[in-house]
Amino acid sequence: MAEFGTRNSVAGSEIFGFSGINNLYWNMKAPELYEYSLCKGEANIAAGGALVVDTGEHTGRSPKDKFIVKDATTENSVWWDNSAAMTPEQFALLKEDMIKHAEGMELYAQDLYGGADASSQLPVRVFTEYAWHSLFIRNLLRRPEEKELLNFVPEMTIVDLPSFKADPARHGSRSQTIIACDFTNKVVLIAGTSYAGEMKKSVFSMLNFLLPEQGIMPMHCSANNGDSDDAAVFFGLSGTGKTTLSADASRTLVGDDEHGWGPNGIFNFEGGCYAKTINLSREAEPEIFSTTERFGTILENVVLDSNRVPNFNDGSKTENTRCAYPIDFIPNASEAGRAGHPKNIIMLTADAFGVLPPIAKLTGAQAMYHFLSGYTAKVAGTEKGVTEPQATFSTCFGAPFMPRHPSEYGALLKDLIAKHDVDCWLVNTGWTSGPYGVGHRMPIKETRALLTAALNGTLKNGAFRKDANFGFDVPVLVAGVDTAILDPRGTWEDPLAYDAQAAKLVEMFTNNFRRFEEHVGNEVMDAAPEIYSAAE
Repeated sequence: MAEFGTRNSVAGSEIFGFSGINNLYWNMKAPELYEYSLCKGEANIAAGGALVVDTGEHTGRSPKDKFIVKDATTENSVWWDNSAAMTPEQFALLKEDMIKHAEGMELYAQDLYGGADASSQLPVRVFTEYAWHSLFIRNLLRRPEEKELLNFVPEMTIVDLPSFKADPARHGSRSQTIIACDFTNKVVLIAGTSYAGEMKKSVFSMLNFLLPEQGIMPMHCSANNGDSDDAAVFFGLSGTGKTTLSADASRTLVGDDEHGWGPNGIFNFEGGCYAKTINLSREAEPEIFSTTERFGTILENVVLDSNRVPNFNDGSKTENTRCAYPIDFIPNASEAGRAGHPKNIIMLTADAFGVLPPIAKLTGAQAMYHFLSGYTAKVAGTEKGVTEPQATFSTCFGAPFMPRHPSEYGALLKDLIAKHDVDCWLVNTGWTSGPYGVGHRMPIKETRALLTAALNGTLKNGAFRKDANFGFDVPVLVAGVDTAILDPRGTWEDPLAYDAQAAKLVEMFTNNFRRFEEHVGNEVMDAAPEIYSAAE
């Protein structure tokens, strides 16, 4: 086996079990990985220099194909209601078969870190079948200095072989696709999918399992920081604006997706960003748009025109088109990936029912309720037969990546909010003046103005009204914001239709939260929404 590049001479591929690999390329940088990707027909180049790839059948994650090894470490600590189990024996067979499958292949290896805080940093080694996957994970995780690579010893190992097909009878998988996580030995095996996001989310899942035992809160969130060290955390599911709203030219970007909150403040797990590009425009999101015109960025499933210019309005391959780039491609990004304790927490939702106000102030108990709920809504027309919005509840704003019970994360967050006196806000980036199909999307200009007022401290000192259904405080007047938009009921042509829609949404929240009732105290249950009375 020939090996090329910088590697640790002690803890190399043979330690993991690889022996019959044709060539192994260590810690290659973007130019070399471009060459291999292009020569092997894995990718094309866009007019601006980005590497353009197609992920094939899988254009997103496969959460139903994710498994966790059930053993002495995980049996009583993993939330098995949310996680599929596999036996240690099934995992061992899968690992053995994947290593054998790799014989005669050329593989790529990257040595990287998960986490910007050195006290809890996770050294990760990633073996990939595709050169572009190696560039992807190099973009997304934190890159060690050259001198660190010579003595790099991984604690976690990922093996990513899209061409390997799992066998349900032999490996305990659901299909030929599998993402198998062994938390005890810190190994993740990915097969049967070319979607690169599985790699980064496997690191997130590992940290989500490990960090709570250290008293560190892992968060599916973006984060930024102001000049006065007034850090803000943005929770939100896909499509709610988590990446867009944290990429604010007036503030320093800490990270766009995954963070920890510990004794030293908040810190990014990653060294890059993975932004959605469907309908991306230079005018609305200039910072993100500029990254798509740079060498080193990966464009996933983006359609090119005849001049190789990306058409971000074309969702013919998938609505989940993405760009993956190093975080320093954003001009105001934090090189350190760290900030102090947050002053504000923003919980984002895209309410397609048109019920929620554009912003509301939450108490600590309300914040825990909405964190455990993790609400957003899918719009009508996304699936056959769907004629109205559908509520989506993903606890902790990232249920697929939370191996422990949500109450553990919720309790950690609640304690941190109280300890550091953090202001909490619920922001609706969804619909107003009616539900999807009747109303219109919340104007991003108004959302940014409201966020600015929240982050600079002026909003919390204004006048508020109590929401008739959710019980949180809603501002009645904000400089630079159309007052009418602050009262969603008043924007509907038929206020009684709003009341009926609000009652329907409250019922959805109530039904979803029943699974958490025995795990939270009376204070959180008292923060639950209810139909108090119809607003006047």
